[in-house]
Amino acid sequence: MKVLLIILATALAAAAFDAEAAFGLLEEQCAFGPRFPGSEGHEACKWWLIGELGRHCDALALDAFDYVSPDGAYAFRLTNIIGIINPEAAKRVMLGAHWDTRIFADEDPDPGRRTEPVPGANDGASGVAVMLELARCLAEDPPDVGVIFVLFDGEDQGRIGGMDFCTGSDHLARQGSLSYSAGIVADMIGDSDLAVFHEGNSVLDAPDLTRSVWDTARALGEGAFKPGYGSTLNDDHKAFLVRGLPTVLLIDFDYDVWHTTADTPGHCSAASLGAVGRVIEAFVRAGEF
Repeated sequence: MKVLLIILATALAAAAFDAEAAFGLLEEQCAFGPRFPGSEGHEACKWWLIGELGRHCDALALDAFDYVSPDGAYAFRLTNIIGIINPEAAKRVMLGAHWDTRIFADEDPDPGRRTEPVPGANDGASGVAVMLELARCLAEDPPDVGVIFVLFDGEDQGRIGGMDFCTGSDHLARQGSLSYSAGIVADMIGDSDLAVFHEGNSVLDAPDLTRSVWDTARALGEGAFKPGYGSTLNDDHKAFLVRGLPTVLLIDFDYDVWHTTADTPGHCSAASLGAVGRVIEAFVRAGEF
């Protein structure tokens, strides 16, 4: 732990994550309206994300593909957005989040609103906001490692028309084009009452990485990272885990307005985004993976 503290002290000297700026990025995404595939908000937000990520990264790529739901009722053009800082570095870390929002608020307490789209402030915008702010501060003061940012599309449409969750990450992982030493996926981390527990698949398939991330959080005094175990989830990390790429999921799945019309910025906080952003930034800058 003493060695880790020394490494983190050096990393934190360059720390620049701005929680308020990240919250502003969350609000900007929500201003596009719902961002489910095929919507006007989805298309407009896509180009905004390309511009935001592209201006901070040394390289940018789009992984675009067509997807039709198993029942044939839905046909989407999905786009994973990939940006890289230090693309020539031998050691690389992948940082990811999904940017789409759910087409139907099927968990809404009002049955009359369950066919309305989800605003996706926490489930959609929060992880992306952290990634965009990390891209800014890591671009301004680059770490020694390469950083691959991935904004996944098509994560949140599962069970609708027979669709699966995590369509974009599964498509990208199947191509085998990404390689990295450590990966972190952030999902639903904007909850104003944030509590991030160890996720089951991360612990099972990437135990050393999970331990390292939580050690970083503990060294920083970030109390939102809890020592216990939470849910076991099929999220955007799973497709990479099954292909042998160590990837940890950061998520607070205890969110009362999940998949409802009330998933708005009012249920999120800059403090929560800051806690997650600072841990990820320190982990990346330390380069101990």
